[in-house]
Formats: sequence, C-alpha cells, structure tokens
Amino acid sequence: MDFALTEEQLMVKDMARRLAETEIKPVAAELDENHEHPAEIVKKMGELKLMGIAVPEEYGGGGMDNVSYVLALIEISKACASTGAIMSVNNSLYCYPVMAYGTHEQKMKYLPPVAGGEKTGCYALTEAGAGSDPSGLLTSAIQDGDEWIINGEKKFITSGNVASYAVVAALTEKGKGYKGISSFVMDLEKTPGFKVGRVEEKLGINASGTAELIFENARVPVDGLLGNKSEGFKQMLTTLDGGRVGIASQAVGIGRAVLDEALEYAKVREQFGKPITSFQAIQWKLADMATELDAAELMTLRAAWLEDNGKPYEKAAAMAKMYASDVTMRAAVEGVQILGGYGYCKEYPMERHMRDAKICQIYEGTNEIMRLVIANNLIKGK
Repeated sequence: MDFALTEEQLMVKDMARRLAETEIKPVAAELDENHEHPAEIVKKMGELKLMGIAVPEEYGGGGMDNVSYVLALIEISKACASTGAIMSVNNSLYCYPVMAYGTHEQKMKYLPPVAGGEKTGCYALTEAGAGSDPSGLLTSAIQDGDEWIINGEKKFITSGNVASYAVVAALTEKGKGYKGISSFVMDLEKTPGFKVGRVEEKLGINASGTAELIFENARVPVDGLLGNKSEGFKQMLTTLDGGRVGIASQAVGIGRAVLDEALEYAKVREQFGKPITSFQAIQWKLADMATELDAAELMTLRAAWLEDNGKPYEKAAAMAKMYASDVTMRAAVEGVQILGGYGYCKEYPMERHMRDAKICQIYEGTNEIMRLVIANNLIKGK
C-alpha cells in the first residue's frame, strides 16, 4: 500500500497552499464580517484550474484527479471555509453532473466558463419541503414545444446569489415522487422567469451566499435536459456522493486551521509560570485533534481514490463526510476551550472556525442521513 502522492498531486497541493496563505487567509476575517463573496479570489482560483480540477482540459478544467481536488480543497478551506464551500459546490455539484451526464455540446457550452472561474455554478435541489427527503420536491418542469417551463422555489442554495449557471432538479412526471425527477442545466442570466429570492443570514460561512432561487414560468431550451428524462434522482445520488467528498475535505481544512491556531496559542500562553502546553489536559486535547484529523483526511483521500479508480465509493464518501465533520466540530469546540476567553472573541479566528464547522454536519446530507447511507450499504453487503 503506497501512501505517497504523485508529483502532480504535490504540485497542486503546494499551489493551493501558497494561494491560501498569501491571498486568502489574510482577508478571510474581513470577508466573513462583511458577508462578501470573494469574486477576485474565485477568478484567480479559476485561472489556476482549482474551480474545475477534475474537468478535462477540453472543457476548460484542470484535467486532474479527485485526490488532487481533495488536497487543494483542504488547503483552501483551511484559510477560508467560505471560499472552500464555493470551490466545493463548483467542482462537485455543478461541474461533476454536467461532465458525467451532459452531451458534448452541453459540456462545451456549460463547463468552460465555470471550470475556468469566469462564472460561478450552483446546484438547485433543496426546497422548503424537500431536504433529506427528495420525494417532497415540488418544482415542476413541463415541456412546451422547444422549451421547458419551470415553476418552483429552491431553498438554501450555496452560491445561489452569485451563480450564473445551475443544475436544477424538477419534476417532469408528477405523481411519481422521486422517480419523476429530471435534471436541467441552465444559464441563469439567460433564463426569463428566474430571479434570486431571499439571501440567508447564517451562523457561519458568511462569505458564501446561500439563497432562494425562484422560477416563475421560467423558460429553458429543450436541450437543457441533463441526461435522460426522469433519471434525475439517480444523477442526484451520484452527484451527492462526490459532494460529500468535497464537504469532508472542507471539514478537514477547517479542523487543520483549528489545530494550528490552538497549538500556536498554547505554546505562548502561560499559566502558573509555564506554557499551557506543559499541562496534560491541553496535551490530550491537541493529541486527540491531531489523531482524529489525520484519520478524517485519510478517509477522505480513500473516498477520492476509489472514485478516481472507478470503484464504488458511496459508503466511503458518507463515512468520510460524517466522520470529518464530527471530528472538526469537536476540534473547534476544544479549540475555543483552549483559547478560553480569547476563543470566544472575534479578535482570534477560532470563533469563526467554530461557526464555520457546524454546517459541515448539515449540508450535503445531514450526518443522520450519512449514518443511514452507511448502514444501508452494510446491510446490503457493500
């Protein structure tokens, strides 16, 4: 078993780390405070092919593998979880389904602007009554000649406030529940009847917008159908598997930032005449953080490796997402505890890390749903 990274993977990791340290980390607190979308950073990431890492070069991407994607996303999320969320959605939830299910013409039209960072993509699945249960989806799509007419409202859409392109789930066969769902890819700037609704005020990842998408007799060209009609649910399941690898990577990145901050502070903070790293209580907290984060990163890399090698990775992705997000939340709580009063103040980034960490246990499938996915795979012998 070889744990060594390839030269290309190391290059991508180092490139992402340099960008994160020099251009993202210095402005992360300001972006969070101002709820500001990092447009220039996203553009720079696109130029470096980080917004479409696994997209073939033919379609404007980096032509690399998913292990490289994980390594880069960890570094970006370590500097700014919001930027990591934008990168994750762009790669996993927009580029992947277009790449996997689109025609050559759709790929040529809908991938280069997003994979290149010129435009941002999003994935519109969730609704007020359809989160963990997609059978509650109400958005409809009815064919009218050479167009589809779409009606409905999407909720909690990451990057929805700034996205120019979207993959949207809608019912094309009412009464069939999830079996009647189809996927559509569209240029939102050229979709009459579409508008952005409420932009949410959130606990964390504040530089990543979360918005309602409203479709009122929105007209989409007939060739906007992604893949075959009524295959949207199957597409969604596979897309979310990759998305969970992305969120696991984001969580690991946040956790790494927590550990670095806690360790740096503990080395210089003195109590009773000596640094608090000399106290066993602090040492054990740091040791647990480091061990669990290493395990989470290895689980995430395993899921990415399985995907790259064409092997089943649904269970591995769910395990990585669940474990990494739980581990990072624990680390963030302990990180605040190590910093004490300073950990509760915005002067230090630790409180931001704690706020950012929580969402990783919720989106791309709650961790309760992850446990169901894992259990179902075990029961079926997968």
